[in-house]
Amino acid sequence: MPVRIYDIAKKFGLESKEILVKAKALGITAAKVPSSSLDKISAEWLEGEILKDRPDIATKINAPHVEEKPKAAPVEEKIVLITAPPPPPPAPEPAPVIEAKVEEAPSAPISETAPVAEAPTPAVPPPAPKPVAPPAPVVPPAPPKPQMGEKVGFIQLSPRPGSSRPGDRNATPQPQQRPPMGGGRPGQPQRGGDQRGSFQRGRDGRDNRQQQSPVPARPAAPQQPKISLPSDAQVITIKPPIIVRALAEAIKQKPFAIIAELMKLKVMATVNQSIDEKIAAQICAHYGFKFEAEKRAKGEGVVHQSEKKVELDVDDKPEDLKPRAPVVTIMGHVDHGKTSLLDVIRKASVAAGEAGGITQHIGAYTIAVPHPERKNELAQITFLDTPGHAAFSSMRARGANVTDIVVLVVAANDGVMPQTLEALAHAKAAKVPILVAVNKIDHPNANAMKVRQQLQDKGLVPDDWGGDTIFVECSALTKVGIDKLLEMILLQADLLELKANPNRNAKGNVIESGVSPGGPTATVLVRKGTLHLGDVVICGEFYGKVRALINEEGQRLKEAGPSVAVSVLGLNGVPEAGWEFSSVDDEKAARALAEERAMESKSQDLENRSKVTLENLFASLEAQQGKVLRIVVKADTQGSVEAIVEALNKIESDKVTLEVLHSDVGTITENDVALASASKCVILGFHTRLDSTAAEKAKHAGVQVKLYAIIYELIDQVKDSMAGLLDPDLKDVIVGSAEVRQIFELSKGIPVAGCMVSSGRIIRGKVRVRRKKDIIYEGVTQSLRRFQDEVNEVRSGMECGIRIEGFGEFVVGDVIECYAVEKVAAKL
Repeated sequence: MPVRIYDIAKKFGLESKEILVKAKALGITAAKVPSSSLDKISAEWLEGEILKDRPDIATKINAPHVEEKPKAAPVEEKIVLITAPPPPPPAPEPAPVIEAKVEEAPSAPISETAPVAEAPTPAVPPPAPKPVAPPAPVVPPAPPKPQMGEKVGFIQLSPRPGSSRPGDRNATPQPQQRPPMGGGRPGQPQRGGDQRGSFQRGRDGRDNRQQQSPVPARPAAPQQPKISLPSDAQVITIKPPIIVRALAEAIKQKPFAIIAELMKLKVMATVNQSIDEKIAAQICAHYGFKFEAEKRAKGEGVVHQSEKKVELDVDDKPEDLKPRAPVVTIMGHVDHGKTSLLDVIRKASVAAGEAGGITQHIGAYTIAVPHPERKNELAQITFLDTPGHAAFSSMRARGANVTDIVVLVVAANDGVMPQTLEALAHAKAAKVPILVAVNKIDHPNANAMKVRQQLQDKGLVPDDWGGDTIFVECSALTKVGIDKLLEMILLQADLLELKANPNRNAKGNVIESGVSPGGPTATVLVRKGTLHLGDVVICGEFYGKVRALINEEGQRLKEAGPSVAVSVLGLNGVPEAGWEFSSVDDEKAARALAEERAMESKSQDLENRSKVTLENLFASLEAQQGKVLRIVVKADTQGSVEAIVEALNKIESDKVTLEVLHSDVGTITENDVALASASKCVILGFHTRLDSTAAEKAKHAGVQVKLYAIIYELIDQVKDSMAGLLDPDLKDVIVGSAEVRQIFELSKGIPVAGCMVSSGRIIRGKVRVRRKKDIIYEGVTQSLRRFQDEVNEVRSGMECGIRIEGFGEFVVGDVIECYAVEKVAAKL
């Protein structure tokens, strides 16, 4: 309870001003005025300090305790001390005070007061000093001072008629109901030891309190009964600290049930807090388990419970792999009949009436055709439609090549077009087999030989010319060569031996995504494993539980195996094309991983978005083994393109390799930016322009685009960029020098060299000391002063004082050189 300053002053007989001065000296900020209140702990500390400083006050306070003992006899009221918890309410009629109680209490004060009542004559001395001597062993040598607010005892007054009622504060407590001894009547004080003073608050009061001090230490609640367990009871072993949740999981109980048992044991703890081993043993015994605390090895730290890690991918065993359908990407110029060819394949399969039919997805088509070698077996082929090659580039940029075979569609009448070369560059960069479909073979101006010659110049040698690229002549209108094209695709797939494990968690890539009335949807292609309804899927920074798997006909599926494309509903966001998805077992861990990825994505957006520039190529490619500079060249004419590529190929260097990934005529488009982003290269334009949409995409993707009007400037810039990939050379540049003219010794620290700057300027930084042209020390300047001022630079012809860190053995005539280390670009 709070104690006021004037109460302390009144207790010690001092002025409140003195108490306030002492409190302020002790740093008690609450003591401002005499009416200020202090908490119990601060008040006790203040009183103790005052008693230390003023021992006379302690003597004055303790003196009344000894003098008041003889005055206790004539008073009829008595002090009854609490020796046990309060009993039940007393009877209406007060019971007499029992003399037998006095005889049972062997306290020293009782034995002292008994002879005083029987022999009041002062002339007769006491029989022996025994009644006075016993207090010494009973009272401890240093009795604790009464705590502020502690109940020492209470005053029992003679009961008045009608005043004894339940709850009356002055009612006589009835701890025991025993017959009176000694003929005492109710309501009268008993003769003997009970007739002690009513206000024995001094030393006698402290003695009584000390005798009762063990009473509060008794447990308030009855001791829990010991539960006997059978010898074959299951043993629960937990490594400390023992968390309530871990204990509940170990004994297979709900956490709230464990908390309820803990409350019965007077222990308040939450599911994430730890409990004592003895308490845990009682809880386990209650449920029939034996508890043992696992001993931690020496030096081993506390192992905090961590959430389960998400297994996004595992290695498959060879015996679990089974054949899967090939994934084929149709690429080519927009006017070369790519869509018509896919329509013919779809209609031909429907007309054939084969089992399985056609499964058309958004951006994906799955067909089933008879195998060319095993006629009774149906083989499936999944076609991916990637308009503008955006998804294809996005997948490669994220390191996910989902395509097994690329079918390059070229019109026989037009031959190789710019978009055909773009598609070819994408296919080569992905390092997948290329199959050429020469379409429109029925056109009057068709020239299949021209297509072969053009593609041979680009590195695709036909198989009938001794190369390894399959050329199939077909027509979407007359349906000529369609079956042969499908057969060649299946034969190429057999050579690749495509296999996957269907009995595992699904893993694949996003083909397309969007928002439907049911929420975010993603068309995904399963590469391995099987995607089931209800699986937890994580895709980039989004996650969710699969609520629906929808095929091309709007039908809901229960599962989707390898090389199957389906639309997935249930993600909490719209992923980008090309993102990789994985099905996991723990939804909580998937949520944590998705949130972590989202935070990383936000932090990356705040950083510099530039991926590759001609100035920082070394920083972006230093982790790679080989130093390669990849570029894309676009010019206004074919002659300019050939001249630039030829000049670049003539750059000879054994340390850096130059790779022209793609060169073409025309403006720089979004497809060029997509290719550069996927392959981490720089776009060089000569006498050409950049589309507005391509410029925006390049800025977003961090692709650097350089435009030139002079070819020699372009070549020199590329050479400098190749040299920038090399480690820079370090070169020391002398900034200035000073001659030591005089040495000043200091009482503390390193001596100061008084110098005259002979050339250049002396600045703070790296210095070296030369003595007769030999370098004797290299270090940094500790201080540089001009007169009494600390300066950063001293020019030629001026005097200064120099202290060098760690060196003080100057000699008159030494030369101090100030230099700087510069990085010089290495040359090819």
